[in-house]
Amino acid sequence: MSSTTQQKRLAIIQSAYISWKGFFDLIGRCDEYVIFDSVQYARRHWHNRNRIKAPGGTIWLTIPVRTGGKFDQPINSVEIEKPWAAKHWRSIEMSYSKAPFFSSLGPQIKACYDRADNLSHLTEINELFLREILGILGLKTQVTRDDAYPGIGVKTERLLHIAKAAGATHYLSGPSAKEYFDEKLFSSEGIKTEWMEYSGYPQYEQLHGEFDHAVSIIDALFSIGPVNIKSVLDHRAAIQYIGATT
Repeated sequence: MSSTTQQKRLAIIQSAYISWKGFFDLIGRCDEYVIFDSVQYARRHWHNRNRIKAPGGTIWLTIPVRTGGKFDQPINSVEIEKPWAAKHWRSIEMSYSKAPFFSSLGPQIKACYDRADNLSHLTEINELFLREILGILGLKTQVTRDDAYPGIGVKTERLLHIAKAAGATHYLSGPSAKEYFDEKLFSSEGIKTEWMEYSGYPQYEQLHGEFDHAVSIIDALFSIGPVNIKSVLDHRAAIQYIGATT
């Protein structure tokens, strides 16, 4: 690629339900995020569940899904069982009603749950919350579904075709993909692979006992608010948060 080519950082990741702060950190460092939901749905994964801190301890919020016993079903075809949204909101309200930013952000998140209750597919729900939270955080990353790009090949080859079609110069991935990702395919096409590093997040004031990083970003939104969340994420700017390869 020419050295004058404008850089574009891309992430291609499966959707998750009200994901943790690291997910939004990764997405916020990209120019475009492709929702990779044409791949297989995994049971007991983050696609349809996440954790919040409740008065009695950390609990799971799980969206009930209908797979019909099909374990090779793509995420974007998974339907949900109703009702679910009101129950999740009650759990959130009980857990965070005394949090500093609940009164200001609660109505907006509640409205999001009201809209989600009318949706039939898991991927739609995840995208709804993703876009809402990106907006709250002031993150301008472009969000695209993977069906907007050619679906060619499997594993790394498929990711490469999407990255090329999107005009990416840099590809940012979470560390778990190292098990299967072939960096040589990307480098042969002039696309630089970068790996997200999730260590180094500072703690913040959190309700209900011992601090827990691995909870939904809902916790941080209500506990410290969007401006302070950005400070938490930006704190890592002094750290080598991306391990780039040549």
